[in-house]
Amino acid sequence: MKFIIRFIINILFLLLAPFIISGVVVSGLWAALVTAIILGLINAVIRPILVILTLPINILTLGLFTLIINGLLVLLAASIVQGFRVDGLWTAIWLSLWLWLGAWLSNTLIHDRQPAVR
Repeated sequence: MKFIIRFIINILFLLLAPFIISGVVVSGLWAALVTAIILGLINAVIRPILVILTLPINILTLGLFTLIINGLLVLLAASIVQGFRVDGLWTAIWLSLWLWLGAWLSNTLIHDRQPAVR
């Protein structure tokens, strides 16, 4: 149930993105749903590989290169999903920060509390 609530919050942040960030187009609920799924898959499969491959430059930039990776992955999702468009790398970076804020908010609101070990 917590996963579904987090997923809905991410979809809502995707739907709000065009009002917050110029250059982002989400044509509707269906496009936001598919985009959330595609971004989840990209972040689960491709992102870890890219982070490992770019580890030296990531260390040199103190982790800031991760923002570029996130922006490129958002652009990849935009090229896959019809009805979702992002105009340029900087817009994609801002969108990835906006989506991070949504993920942080959903993780803060929904606690995964483990039972106390006795």
